[in-house]
Amino acid sequence: NWFQMNIPLYLRLQKAMKKFSLYILPLVFLIAVSSCTGFYKLEKSTNWEELYEAANKYYNEGEFSKAIILYDKVLPVIRGSEKAELADFNYAYSHFKLKRYIESAGYFNTFYQTYNRSPLAEEALFMNAYSLYLDAPDYNLDQKSSHDAVNAIQIFLNRFPESDSYERATAMIEDLQIRFEEKAYQESMLYLRLTDGLYPGDFYRACIINFQNFAKNYPDSKHNEELGYKLIEVSLAYGERSVFDKKEERLKDVSKYASQFKRKYPESKYLGSIEEIVKKSQVEILAHQKVKKEYEEEVARAKAEEEAAKSENLSKDK
Repeated sequence: NWFQMNIPLYLRLQKAMKKFSLYILPLVFLIAVSSCTGFYKLEKSTNWEELYEAANKYYNEGEFSKAIILYDKVLPVIRGSEKAELADFNYAYSHFKLKRYIESAGYFNTFYQTYNRSPLAEEALFMNAYSLYLDAPDYNLDQKSSHDAVNAIQIFLNRFPESDSYERATAMIEDLQIRFEEKAYQESMLYLRLTDGLYPGDFYRACIINFQNFAKNYPDSKHNEELGYKLIEVSLAYGERSVFDKKEERLKDVSKYASQFKRKYPESKYLGSIEEIVKKSQVEILAHQKVKKEYEEEVARAKAEEEAAKSENLSKDK
């Protein structure tokens, strides 16, 4: 006893753990093997009542993968019976719990279409929308699934306007709208960056269209002031690089967009820069008008000389 008391604590703990592992690990192994064997037997079973009860049991215990396997076996057999409703609902939720959101959305939607009078119908329709919402990507990726989610949420809101989940669903739509807005803003800025390339003309025009569409689609966006200023900047660059016949018209757009901006943002930090852009556009217009006048006078002079030459030739022929 004296010897054991003087053994260092860490050595005594190490010895105790070895004894523990000798007894416990085999027991854990036996339980695991027994569990696997039991599930394997269920997979081979043709007793649908046993399968149904086991599927529900695994579902309630959070063993969703096993529950799905057993529901797959039993659902075709019990289809149309009273038990099918709960099984279908749990089946959809099992996919949701495993984060298989596209699958769960489809199964919840099928549940709602099949059991639209069920007490679970409202939750199923919400979970269909929620599954699509969770599957929706960040703003920088394709937003098709996000639009699908918005449509699904809107259907839920229209169908259950008094639902306890109404505010939650509304918040989901608002979040998705923010993603759409951010994606549209990033696309606008991409067009702007492309104007730095070798052939910017088409991208200037795309910017002008894109900036205006953004303001129409997202009238309350925090980005509108910035894009309104960029619209004026781009309009000047577009006008300066336009073909002769379109130049004056496009340069005049600068003043038009500037006036619209000032009415909307009378206290904007961009006003000083906008004044400089407008002045530059007016100088460009005057220079263009001068060149245009000289060109028209030159054309008129050439035409007059041509007419005089024709008259002279006719007189000689006589």
